[in-house]
Amino acid sequence: MSGIPRPLVRINQWFIFLFATAFIFTLHYIFLVIPLLIGISSLLFGFNPIMSVGKLFIGKPPYILEDKDQQAFNQKIAVSLLTIALLAVLSSVKWLAITASIMVALASFIAILGFCIGCFVRFQWKKYQYKRTQHSM
Repeated sequence: MSGIPRPLVRINQWFIFLFATAFIFTLHYIFLVIPLLIGISSLLFGFNPIMSVGKLFIGKPPYILEDKDQQAFNQKIAVSLLTIALLAVLSSVKWLAITASIMVALASFIAILGFCIGCFVRFQWKKYQYKRTQHSM
């Protein structure tokens, strides 16, 4: 099975959580730009510098592997919310920037604790798609 080692996923989740939280307390847009650029790089090129650096520090296998497609789905959600937050802060709509950032911080922290909100959303979406195809036949 191909996947992403869980320790690397956790490192990425901590990174996103810390930067989103830093933005919430400082309202400095750089705390949105950095994880946003890394997230876009991950989605477009399959390269995440945080995970690349993290590989240097994690121990030897075996690891529990996380599904790549699921992680890409989660990354799309994070990138979307970070984009909304960045556009909002640049447009001086602070309440929207803070709200989107809180959503990112909460989702990443809850994932660190063990419950993946993005996984739940994706599962419900796939279930809906399956039921829709079954009713149309």
